[in-house]
Amino acid sequence: MKTARKKLWPWQLLLAAILIVMAASIYGSVSRIDYEWRWYRIPQYFLYKAEDVIKTPQDGVVEAITESAEKAEITVRTIDGQARVLQVDKGSVRVSEGDDLFGGDTVGYVVTWRLGPLLTGLWTTMWISAAASVLGLFIGLVAGLMKISRNYTVSMLAAIYVEIIRGTPLLVQIFIAYFFIGTVFNLDRNVAGIGALALFAGAYVAEIVRAGIQSIPRGQMEAARSLGMSLPQAMVEIILPQAFKRILPPLSGQFISLIKDSSLVSVIAITDLTKSGREIITSTFATFEIWLVVAAMYLIVTSLLSQFVFYLERRLAISD
Repeated sequence: MKTARKKLWPWQLLLAAILIVMAASIYGSVSRIDYEWRWYRIPQYFLYKAEDVIKTPQDGVVEAITESAEKAEITVRTIDGQARVLQVDKGSVRVSEGDDLFGGDTVGYVVTWRLGPLLTGLWTTMWISAAASVLGLFIGLVAGLMKISRNYTVSMLAAIYVEIIRGTPLLVQIFIAYFFIGTVFNLDRNVAGIGALALFAGAYVAEIVRAGIQSIPRGQMEAARSLGMSLPQAMVEIILPQAFKRILPPLSGQFISLIKDSSLVSVIAITDLTKSGREIITSTFATFEIWLVVAAMYLIVTSLLSQFVFYLERRLAISD
């Protein structure tokens, strides 16, 4: 062990030197750019305080104002004789007892924390990617089984689907799904985007599933059939569990890649993380800061998923 560590330290030193040189080069290049960095503006696009205006619904008179530690309750006697209690933040009261009010007049404000556009866009990216991954896994599993089918028509249909999807750009597929198929069937843009991503992922998953199943020795299927199992039963109980362990790394890599590919749905006006970043840049011109933050958010999500996959691989290896 000690000998291995002694042999490793020169390479660790070389890695550190390379990283330092790269960091210095990037810093030197950035220093030459005439650009004013405004990192202090970034936090508000994650979380921000929003002021909700509280207005009186009808004409009336302020009957009483009761204040507590953080809130204030304003009792308004409306023209129909009813007493309405409006709650606002303490210190934001804009009326006094006895004031005459008209419908729509502001009586105060309520300040609440809300998700900024970056976190909202990240949530959209995550749920769209998750929905497309589940649907893509199902499509890929079916298409993969169809490709290894002995029925010529079934296998050729799967092969045509895989070749068409893998042979055309995802961006073009999204445009076709939204502007053509979505228009014909009156689909929501979210449905069109998820459908395009699922079909795209499904084509690659089909090849992964096919390769995983064919990597299992034929003797496994023959042994299962000799025990009286039907073909579907043998596939589900014997072949697929073994194939899953082998295809987990490429399968997870495909779904992690799908998270990054989902940024293309922004072209059909889905407000995902990428589109949220573009909208912020349009209003702030903080181009470099926003794109660096967006890239870091994608990196954090994909890195966490990669670590989770490594954990699953270790657990499956132990169970062998």
